This record gives sequence, C-alpha cells and structure tokens, in this order.
Amino acid sequence: MTIFDKICRAMAAPSFYPHPVSGVERRDSHISAVFLTGEWVYKLKKPFDFGFLDYTGLDTRLLMCRREVALNQRLSRGVYDGVVEIRERGGEFHLGGGGDVAEYAVRMKQLPDDAALSHLLGRGAVESARMSDLGRRLGDFYAQSERSPEIDRYGEADTINFNIEENFRQLAPYVDILVRKNPFEFIREASRGFFRHCRPLFERRIEQGRICDGHGDLRAEHVYFTDAIQIIDCVEFNERFRYGDAAADLAFLHMDVERLGRSDLSLAVLGGYIEKTGDFGIYTVLDFYACYRAVVKMKVSCLTWAELEGGARKKEMEVRAAQYLDLAERYAIQFSRPTLWVLCGLPGTGKSTLAEKVRDTFQVPLFRSDEARRELPEYRSHTGPVPLGQGIYRADLRGRVYARLLALAQEELKAGRSVVLDATFSKRHWRDEAVRLARDLDVSIVFFECVSSQTTMTERTGRRKTGDDSLSDARPYHIAGLMEEFETIDEVGPHFHTVIDTEANGPEEAFGKLLSGAYEMKRAQVERVIARL
Repeated sequence: MTIFDKICRAMAAPSFYPHPVSGVERRDSHISAVFLTGEWVYKLKKPFDFGFLDYTGLDTRLLMCRREVALNQRLSRGVYDGVVEIRERGGEFHLGGGGDVAEYAVRMKQLPDDAALSHLLGRGAVESARMSDLGRRLGDFYAQSERSPEIDRYGEADTINFNIEENFRQLAPYVDILVRKNPFEFIREASRGFFRHCRPLFERRIEQGRICDGHGDLRAEHVYFTDAIQIIDCVEFNERFRYGDAAADLAFLHMDVERLGRSDLSLAVLGGYIEKTGDFGIYTVLDFYACYRAVVKMKVSCLTWAELEGGARKKEMEVRAAQYLDLAERYAIQFSRPTLWVLCGLPGTGKSTLAEKVRDTFQVPLFRSDEARRELPEYRSHTGPVPLGQGIYRADLRGRVYARLLALAQEELKAGRSVVLDATFSKRHWRDEAVRLARDLDVSIVFFECVSSQTTMTERTGRRKTGDDSLSDARPYHIAGLMEEFETIDEVGPHFHTVIDTEANGPEEAFGKLLSGAYEMKRAQVERVIARL
C-alpha cells in the first residue's frame, strides 16, 4: 500500500478531522481524491504522471494546491480556505501539528450538492434570469482576466490546430471500440476544414482582446447557485488548458447545459455575457469550440474506461463516450453547414443595418436588392423615385432583381460559404424560391423579418438622401403600398422565421436577439437533418 493510499484510508475516518464531521464521503476524479465532511472539503492531488500533468513530486503538489486556491478565488467568494498540511507522526497521519509533512490538501467550504447547476437543471429548478446573471458574472470575469502577448498565443490558429489534432490522435485507439468510425471521421474533417477556411475569425478574436486566462473546465457541476454565484474547480495544472478564447471557455458550459437538455438556458448565459462584453463574435466560433469540448470529454471518457476493470462505472463511461460523440457530431454539422441569411421586411425597418452587422460579424458576402436593381439596364434611364408598380418597381423588374439575388446566393452556397440577402421579400413566391434553393443545396436558411411602426418607417425613409448618394429608392410615399402588398410570412415555421422589432429594441439588443434566434433556428434544422441520417 502506498503512502497516498494510507493517507486516504486515514482521511476516510471521521476521527481524522479536528472539527465536527457529519460523515465522510470520498469522491475521485482521475487526478484528485476529495473528502467531504459536511462543513469542509479536503482535496488531494494524486501523485501520478499523466503526461499533461505530473504530480509525482511533493513540492509540485504543494505548488499546485496553492495555485488552485489562488486561481479559484477569482470566481468564488469564501469557498477556498487555503492549503493544509497532512503530517505523519508515529506511523499515523493527522492534519497539522508535529511530525513530517507527508501530503498537502486544499481545504474549502462544502457547497450543497443541490445548489449545483447540474442538479438544478435536472430538477428544472433554475430560471432564465438566473442564467443571465451567470452570463454577466462570467462577462465581468473575462473582462478582468489576465491578458498578455504570451496568453494571446493560445488563441492563434497553430495552437488551436495542435489542440484539436492532439485530441484526435489520442482518440484514435478507441475508434471502432467505443467511438463509431464514420461520425469520428466526419468530426475530424469538419474541424480541419473550419480551421483551414476560417483562420481570419481566430485572428480577429485575438485583435479584439478575447484571449485571456480563463477557467478551463467550466462545467455545470462546477457552478453553484447559493446566496451568490460560486464557480469552482478551474484548471490549475496546465496553462494550455486554461489560456484561450473566452468563447472556448463558455463553449464548455454551453455544451454541458445542452447535454443536460436546456439549450434555451445556455442561450440565456450567452445573452448575459454579450450584454456585459458586446462580444457578438462569440457566435462565429461557438459551435467549433463546443465540438472541441465535446471531443475532449469523449476522450476523457475513453481514457477512464480503459483504466477500469469492469462494472457499472465502466459501462457508464461507454455511454458517456457515445453521448459526447453525438454532441460533437451535431456541433460539427452546425459549424460546417452554410447558412442562407434572409433579412426581410419593409423599408425603414432596419433590416439593412442588421444585415451589415451579420456580414461584418461572420465575414460573409452580403447581397442587397437595391444593388441588384441598379445593375438592371432599365435603371440607367431611371431619374428618381417613382410610384410603386411603375418604372424600376414594375413587377417584372422586381422579379428579375430577386432572381439575381438568388443566383448570387447560389454561387456562394455551392462554394460552401454562407451568405446574407437584404431585400423586402414581400411576396411568398420569392420566399419559396429562397427556401427551395436552401433545400436543393442542403444548407440552413433563416428568415429575419424586421418590423416597426408605419410612423417610424415613414420617418426613417424620409431621412434618406436623393440621387446617387442613396442606395435605396424607397421613400415615404411607398410605405402604404408596400404594407398593403406584403404577404404575411406564415408559410414557414418557427424553425425558419423570427420577427425582430427594431423599434422596441435598440440596435445592440436587436442584433443580440437575431444571433440567439439564428442559433436556435439552425440548431433545430440540424436536428432534423440528423433525424434523417
């Protein structure tokens, strides 16, 4: 029996502790042994070398205990008490006092299990507002986290590529044993493809200051809702796992909450985070990082399975590995599947402003009906705004404009790129053509119908300049006619269509609603794709 085993056996007895104990419960991870006593928790580092960490030296374990306390005090209050010594005297082990130091442990307040987010989600006992609070708390944390050129390196494409390839290499021995080959290969190739084609997204995240010293293991079981929000158990043993994009950190929690069946609450966390940080760009890399995190958990499940000799725990790891494989596959489909964004609605509803935000955030092409109209030969003789139904607003010319928009979109989508269309789309048959295009190319499609009052539309279009300085030819006297001819969007369900009230919501709030709405719609569409597989 090793010294570590003897210490653990001693700590299993209530008499070991110099304070009241309601009972001793031991919980193990592959790197720690944790003893719960009712009021206090004692956490030991296992003296093993796992490659990604080496706890074989007592001095190293002391250093890591101290680092764990310091790092976790960033996101908790009054939980991490400090590091305690376990000493040996006369062949017996005890906390503190005389004798030789045999081990060190982190001592922390015991938080109630039923306050853990994982438990609350299982009981349906957490509200969206509380999750938004969690997002704001994390937004504050990332804003205050350490940043440096050295830390920025962990957000660089080469570093990210190393991490994803390391996961795939370490999982390879379990393919066709615990991990199904076809989805594994799809996830690997989709991740590599995203990495190749979307390097500018990672570069921009660095430029925007999104790379920081984060948590590294932000799971639902590490979040507690007590009198305050307490977040514990960050990664202290390897900076490579803790340094990185705030999006990668949040993606872990996002993935975990979705795994527990509450994607709506995960979006509430993201909404609170964006409210604090203005980081709309998190949606550009969220699915990629969520896939990466699911692969990490799949790998951990496989490695744990390999260490076990049998029994219920080994079977549990088999189930977990399969569960994380399914999650990773869904995220890979989501980030690899192009999207046809349709920003529609009447003039003056703010659709062009939101379309530009989508273009700039996701760095995708934007095609506008106003631009396509100006390409028509008939536009050359155009002398200014004309009544609806006449001149450049004749029905046949409007049809040609939409045909041109969809042709441009088709070229981008066939090349595997998402695209944004900005047009009124007032007629159902034009919308039907967009849906048909998306279906034929097997891509996602999201309609965002921007609305505002007639007074606001009239006011906004009235402020537009005339002549060549104005891209749009719509004017206040067009509004009534366009309202009358607009065919209600009721042919597509909620998985394809969301209404954005740009009058009731400011620009930032409206865009936040658009992004979360797009995520929900695309997720629902991918679920349908998976159901057909």
